[in-house]
This record gives sequence, C-alpha cells and structure tokens, in this order.
Amino acid sequence: MAYSKPWQSYEEQLDLLVARGLAVTDRPKALEYLERIGYYRLSGYWFTFRARSGALTLLDEQGRKPARPNKVETIALDDFQPGATFENAVKLYVFDKQLRLLATDALERIEIALRVDISHTLGKLDRFAYLDRELFHDSFSRDLNNGRGLTQHHEWLSKHARLINDSKEEFVRHNKTKYGLPLAIWVACEVWDFGTLSRLYAGMREEEQDAISAKYGIHNGRIFATWLRSLNYLRNVCAHHSRLWNRNIIDQPRLPPATEVTWVEPFEDNNHLRARCFLLIRIARHLLRVVNPNSSWPDRIKEHLQDFPDLEHLDMNLAGMGAPDGWEAEW
Repeated sequence: MAYSKPWQSYEEQLDLLVARGLAVTDRPKALEYLERIGYYRLSGYWFTFRARSGALTLLDEQGRKPARPNKVETIALDDFQPGATFENAVKLYVFDKQLRLLATDALERIEIALRVDISHTLGKLDRFAYLDRELFHDSFSRDLNNGRGLTQHHEWLSKHARLINDSKEEFVRHNKTKYGLPLAIWVACEVWDFGTLSRLYAGMREEEQDAISAKYGIHNGRIFATWLRSLNYLRNVCAHHSRLWNRNIIDQPRLPPATEVTWVEPFEDNNHLRARCFLLIRIARHLLRVVNPNSSWPDRIKEHLQDFPDLEHLDMNLAGMGAPDGWEAEW
C-alpha cells in the first residue's frame, strides 16, 4: 500500500489535533513541544486519550463467535475524549521520561553487580570459563540452533569478541599488551552489556545459576534467568527513549511462588499486571535490596509513581502501568 499521509507544518499538525477535539490552552508552547519532541513521539501518549468505539466481538477465521465470550476489542477513533488536553499528553510524556531515567539508574547498579556475580562464580572454575563449553548447559553449548549450524555459545562468543575488539577502554588495551588474549573473565566482563551477561547467565549450568540467584532470594536460577532477560528488555526500552509506562510486555518473566517471594502474589493470576512495566520495576526493587540496600532509589521512584499526572477525568491512573492495589504499603 502506498503511503498517503502528507508532510504537515507544525501549525497544521496542531490544527489537526484541535479539530479532533484535543484542547490546547497555550498554542505557542504546544508548537514548541511539537518542534522539540515531535508529533509522532507525542502521539504515543495522546493515543490513550482518543475516544473508543463500543466493544466489538472478535470472530474466528470462519466468522464464528469465539468460545471465549470475553474476547472483545475496541477501536481507537480519530476524535479525542472530552476533557483531553495537549498539556495532559506532555505531562504524561515527562512522567514517562523520568520513569525511564529512574529505571536506568537501577539497571546500571544491577548490571554491574551481576557482572561481578557471574565472573566471580565462573572465574572460580576457570579464569577463561566463558570459553569452555563444558561449563555450560548442553542447550547452550552443544545444541545447534537458528538453522546456521551454530550453538548459542558460538553466537555468544562472536558477540563477546566484537565487544573486546571494539572496546577503546584502557584496561582492555593494557591487558592485551601485557597478557595477550583471551582476557580473564573478571576483566572481560567489564565490556559486557546487559544482554551479553543475561544470555551467558541463561546458558550456565543449573548449579552455578542457583548459586547466584540464591543471593537474591530466588532458589530457581531458571526463573532468575527470565528476570534478567526481562530487565534487559527494560534496559533497551530506556536506552532507545521509547514509551514505557503502559507498554505491553510480551516476553514476561516467570515468577517464583508467593511462599518464597511474597510480593508476587497480586501478579500470579492477573494477566494485565504481568504484562505491564510495573512488574519489571518491582523486580528491580527486589534486586536492589541486595545490590544496594541503603540506596535512596526505592524512595525516589515511589515518590515519582505517586506523582502520576492527574488524568482521572480520562480514566487513567497507575493501574495502566500494572500497579496492583495497595502497592505503596508493600513497597
């Protein structure tokens, strides 16, 4: 299909929003936001303000009603709900921006701690443990995948080699010059990003996985591996300045039983709560209790969450990002 939408000036963009019912109380300021943030990025925030059609029952491929009677969908219309303003969208955007900055702050601390956890655990087995496939689970180090005749371990080593080769860090140059390659794992880990370390952890043997996850009160290291994978997703969302607050999390982390970690109970049987970013924020909170128990981060992000924009007139609140009722008391 040919792309039919024309280029529009900032004035024309704003006129279109006003014509669709989005109230603008300060036109010069609104134009400034369109010029600095952009219509398309802001549209991810005012999209939730758009009016909706009535609930539609979704039919299956044969045109029959589904067996599940609650399988319905509403369609976003072009017009906005009464009371929606341009300022509402900007406030939601600013809230989301600060949420990403706070998440990034926590993820940096967690990432650094996990580098130490993994390199220390594997380094005890072998200084160059990341090269030895015998120290990893067979599904990671022996099973071929992706139709390319490579193991996940081969692919991980290729990524690791690129990180070492591309690094401009002085400690990498020093170790190459003095000791040559390969680098000891406690040196090499310093060039890993969150995705690299989470994939290596996922490929570790269960014994070593469990030893690390137990430090964080999670007895099953396979569950902990899904936590790291989800936090890597969160890190990527934040790094690319993408909308976070009501994003649908498709690859959701597994949860330990509530008898082991009590705060997971509201999430266990609630698909909405499991599919929103609050769960990932709560996982970060859980890990920081171990990584930095005296950090002010829990208080700072709690205060920020409680400062969610007043959008009740648009039926929007923290529930949209998956915060369960009474989350403050448990936090």
